[in-house]
Amino acid sequence: MPAKIRLQRHGRKRLAFYHIVVADSRAPRDGRLIERIGSYNPNTNPATIDLDFDKALDWLTKGAQPTDTVRAILSYKGVLYKKHLMGGVAKGAFDEAEAERRFDAWLADKEAKVQAKKDRLTQDSDSLKAKQLEAEAKVNADRAEAIAKRNAELAAEAEAANAPEEVEAPAEEVVAEEAPAVEETPQAEAPAAEDKEEKKAE
Repeated sequence: MPAKIRLQRHGRKRLAFYHIVVADSRAPRDGRLIERIGSYNPNTNPATIDLDFDKALDWLTKGAQPTDTVRAILSYKGVLYKKHLMGGVAKGAFDEAEAERRFDAWLADKEAKVQAKKDRLTQDSDSLKAKQLEAEAKVNADRAEAIAKRNAELAAEAEAANAPEEVEAPAEEVVAEEAPAVEETPQAEAPAAEDKEEKKAE
């Protein structure tokens, strides 16, 4: 049975990372292996891939069959493209120098794309943090405004509670001043009664 290039699971639950290994196709997934040629961590963005390029290419040329996921990883790192170019050199389509030139151009383009993605992710992260800070500042400002408004209302209520006491004091004084006026009325009526008695006597 041919050897397979596949992933071997490691890590804890819901946070797995993988070793890229060459193993017998009959061996269990996490069982005996022939050689470890790299690692793959899908928990980062972009995914972190550490691969021994020469060993992976050597095993491919020997006939090792990659699984679907490992094939995508090898394509991403350019191992499959390098094997394709080496096949062109073996057929005489172009020389090895041309193959190296094409691979270097592809590799530079790939690195530029990866770097552009990293820059975009960093920019998005920075803009998200700025928006969160702006939203938090707005919430704090609204909260401070609400507290100030509430304090103003409490101060107005306190002033309103003190104002009636000051208004009631003059009212008591007015009542006290009106009381003598009521007492003077019988004195004014007394001379009128005396005049009536004098008229009767006449």
